[in-house]
Amino acid sequence: MRLGFPVKILGHPGLRPYDSRRWQNSPHLSVSLAYLRDIILYLERKKIRFYRLAPELAPYIAHNDFPSFHRQIEECSKELAEVGKMALERGIRLSFHPPYVNLTSPQQEVVEHSLRKVNALARILEAMGLGPEAVVVIHAGGAYGDKPSALDRLCKVLEKLPQWVRSRLALENDDALFSVRDILWVHNRTDIPLVFDHLHFLNNRDELEEREALSLCLRTWPAGVTPKVHFSSPRTAMKLVEEAGKRRAYPPHPSEHADFVDPFEFIAFCRTALMTSQRDFDIMLEAKAKDLALLELRENVRKFAADLEVE
Repeated sequence: MRLGFPVKILGHPGLRPYDSRRWQNSPHLSVSLAYLRDIILYLERKKIRFYRLAPELAPYIAHNDFPSFHRQIEECSKELAEVGKMALERGIRLSFHPPYVNLTSPQQEVVEHSLRKVNALARILEAMGLGPEAVVVIHAGGAYGDKPSALDRLCKVLEKLPQWVRSRLALENDDALFSVRDILWVHNRTDIPLVFDHLHFLNNRDELEEREALSLCLRTWPAGVTPKVHFSSPRTAMKLVEEAGKRRAYPPHPSEHADFVDPFEFIAFCRTALMTSQRDFDIMLEAKAKDLALLELRENVRKFAADLEVE
């Protein structure tokens, strides 16, 4: 079971996940890939085998107003292949999880922008020569007061995609609108594999028990492809906010991610999962402390549950 974390590196100041310069300064995928080489070497040193790439890896590539940025993948074909080979040689699984992808919108321009973004990220994974485990994870989008119609629109969009793009996609349950039951309906129609998110499930339950929901999601992945799961603990610390010169304390929202992962919650989840499903899977940790949270959790699992094989 590989543990992963998203985008930012907190354990090594100076490592950048992508070229974050504004468009006026001509940012480029080639710069992001140079940064990514350094990140891969850091992951190797820390024995981390799972990493979520920054969705901005190719800056402005899906932006309709900046056509000069649209050929970055072609311009970096050699560098992409080299960095992909670096990751493969080190057994590092890579993925994307872009925000603001909305394929259920009734507005065609919104859907088209989302498709440009998804297509570009899928092309990057293809150009890197990565296997089918490297996916672009998306949420469904909005419900617009009619969830069945929104899900139907989503399926119609997915069904029109080229097979090579569809094979790079995975769909995740969210914390408010689309439950595991909802995305299972989409999978049954489109065959898109499903990513189970633990904290989202706790905030957006349906009639399924967690062990059943997880097992159903794991089964949607093709044979020979390791599924991925998202895990985070809910934030429990109070917020201190300055208001009119005074400090006020506010409770956290139950959907907020904690800085670190509760090791006992994580261990209980893994034990239940492994008893329920015989299938191995990787876990993307969505804790705010990023790689620091992963390293801390890994040590705690070795201390409190040495029989669980995590890396």
